[in-house]
Amino acid sequence: MLLIKTKIGPSSIHGIGLFADQFIAKGTPIWEFTEGFDIKVSEKDLEKLSKHAREWFYQSAYLNPQSNQYVLCCDNARFYNHSENPNTSCVDFQEEEGTDVAAKDIQMGEELTIDYLTFDAKSLTEI
Repeated sequence: MLLIKTKIGPSSIHGIGLFADQFIAKGTPIWEFTEGFDIKVSEKDLEKLSKHAREWFYQSAYLNPQSNQYVLCCDNARFYNHSENPNTSCVDFQEEEGTDVAAKDIQMGEELTIDYLTFDAKSLTEI
């Protein structure tokens, strides 16, 4: 769940992006997995969905390489775009989900980016 004020809008990186709607100081927690709000789903459970629903889920979720479960952010955090020089980073990433923090001071209106390769197993074949 996002812990700071954000908005979505057109991205110069890719389609829709996630933007800071406040100043965010370096080190500020931005997102953390929130049980009961965000969800984790196994591949086996995804197979029960229709093809259309699975495709949407794969596009919107990330695959945790430790737990091998898909994680769906149920707010606008799913609009983070990838960057090799991101302004956020995932910390304390173990079997459970990590917390995303500001890697530098982020200005209001700045697009929030993260390096997918640090937490999404499926991105290793997509980027």
